[in-house]
Amino acid sequence: MSELADDVWVFGYGSLVSPTSLASTIGRRTGASDVCIATLSGYGRRWNYGSLHLRGDWRHGDAFVENGLVVSLGLTAEDDATCNGVVVRVTSDELAMLDWRERDYQRTDVTDRIAADGPLTGPVVTYVPRPSAIERYQEARDARRAAIRRSYWELVADAFAALGSDHAAAYATTPAPDVPVVEMSLSMLG
Repeated sequence: MSELADDVWVFGYGSLVSPTSLASTIGRRTGASDVCIATLSGYGRRWNYGSLHLRGDWRHGDAFVENGLVVSLGLTAEDDATCNGVVVRVTSDELAMLDWRERDYQRTDVTDRIAADGPLTGPVVTYVPRPSAIERYQEARDARRAAIRRSYWELVADAFAALGSDHAAAYATTPAPDVPVVEMSLSMLG
């Protein structure tokens, strides 16, 4: 395993809370010494990220959407907001893999905004949607061509439930999405 990237920790607030989803990217299951439950202040979790690379086909009501935009969780800077999740210690190679996975998000240092249930030995970063990803979401939402994949919706809810009822309740305060949650078949763009 490579050396830790100056003991960098990544704050996950959506699918990265799921050990299975995280492991699918970094290639390992994290141990107890590499994960802490945490809260990020100054950011609110929102369904506001329009994927650059994923498209989907789905039926919602009477409408069939082909090659529609896949929506995921993102963050917005808000002075009085907080967001719960986990921080995970990663190696430099793992950070590079996460950067690739989250390539339409901006890696942002949030070290001074994190409260964790354990000691953090280095800086903390998280992934905030790029303005273009939010604009993409807004345009597709307004055109009724955006949706959340049901399996993603359930993965994130299950990940917070596994942290305990208080964490699931805090996650449940995330504002409801303004696009449907649907079963969809996915395709990948370039």
